[in-house]
Amino acid sequence: MKLHPSVKPLLFCFCLTPLAVLVWGIAGQRLGPDPAEQIMHVTGEWAGRLLLATLLITPLRRRKGWGQLLQLRRMLGLFTFFYACCHLAMFAHFFLGWDARRVLEELLERPYITAGFLAWLIMLPLALTSTNAMQRRLRANWGRLHRGIYLVALLFILHITWIARSDYGEVLVYAVPVLVLLGWRLRQRFSPR
Repeated sequence: MKLHPSVKPLLFCFCLTPLAVLVWGIAGQRLGPDPAEQIMHVTGEWAGRLLLATLLITPLRRRKGWGQLLQLRRMLGLFTFFYACCHLAMFAHFFLGWDARRVLEELLERPYITAGFLAWLIMLPLALTSTNAMQRRLRANWGRLHRGIYLVALLFILHITWIARSDYGEVLVYAVPVLVLLGWRLRQRFSPR
């Protein structure tokens, strides 16, 4: 069963909406007293939300028979990477001034930055190999490579846990679904057919 032709364009517009709201906020100086922090927060938050949506596709396909959702997974994954890139670029720009020495210092001294950067590094080859041509070229290795998304999810949870320091409410909003989805995945992999 195919998706309605309007679903992909609607999802594309939906995924771009947070960026449009940020641009509108910047243009009108509506991002509050610390615009840099707000931009960082929004881009990181949307990277996390879209990561969860990407991880949710396979269970919905298998448990509910919604195979057509598979047609949306690539777009969700690429938008996850897009917002992660925005998040990383804003951090490098606003907080490090693109100073390579400071970047290295922060990576070595702050575990939450190390976790976030490792997650981004793992996502990079996933994004670069997301095309049909790469899927055909890599064959079975494509699936093995793209299982790295589960490690990305765990690193994301570490990243936000170390940032939180004391208020773990937002961490739980992301950690519980990620752990449930990863638990489901492990059960599927190791349970007898």
